[in-house]
Amino acid sequence: MLEELASQAFWIGLAKIIGVNVVLSGDNAVVIALAARSLPRRQQKQAIFWGAGAAVVLRIILTVFAVALLQLPWLKIVGGLLLFWIGIKLLVPEDDGGDDIRASDNLIAAIRTILIADLVMSIDNVIAVAAAAQGSYLLLVLGLAISIPLVIFGATLLVHLMERYPVIITIGAGLIGFVAGEMLVTDPALAGWMEGFGIQFNDGHPTLGEVKLTLVAGVIGLVVVVLWGKWLARRREAAAATQVVGEADKSPNS
Repeated sequence: MLEELASQAFWIGLAKIIGVNVVLSGDNAVVIALAARSLPRRQQKQAIFWGAGAAVVLRIILTVFAVALLQLPWLKIVGGLLLFWIGIKLLVPEDDGGDDIRASDNLIAAIRTILIADLVMSIDNVIAVAAAAQGSYLLLVLGLAISIPLVIFGATLLVHLMERYPVIITIGAGLIGFVAGEMLVTDPALAGWMEGFGIQFNDGHPTLGEVKLTLVAGVIGLVVVVLWGKWLARRREAAAATQVVGEADKSPNS
């Protein structure tokens, strides 16, 4: 191990892993912040800390098995559909009120959302990390352990910005939809079907002539998540308003 630490290749590999995580984990920071935004302030830090901490362990495990996992068809399709669900759900407002038990449930739900989203959104990330580590598990663990706090700091900053600028929530959910759309069309299971329509796969990315279909699918995913999420949010608000009116009509003073 000491010989590995003293080598130039080790430090170059470590720098690559940290750089990959900082660049590619921006969307993970967004989803962590989105999941924690509805919690009381004292629980936001808990959700970010425990959610991101558990995500570190999951990401290390996933990275170790990344190459084998991504050879399986349908994995990215399932992951993309999960991301669509998460992005839409994040645009629907939470029910207000509740006691400490309800707050505890919300905290667990936020951590669960962080874990699922980080796991799904890290597929491309872990492949890049595995390549940079070049078989060194020491490099893998150190690189992830160093870079994850940067993601946590980014999530904490985003939570505060969302409180001041709610439009960031919509932008973040749209980003998740964009990633979901990209992920869906790069699944190996679709390669044979797409090639029948003249679509070529270059490094796992489908293209039709000069058009990159990952970009097109990403834009469609963004639009679907934002429109669907906003529609469900309006329905939730209308149902809540109707319930308030109904309770007011039933009150003894009416």
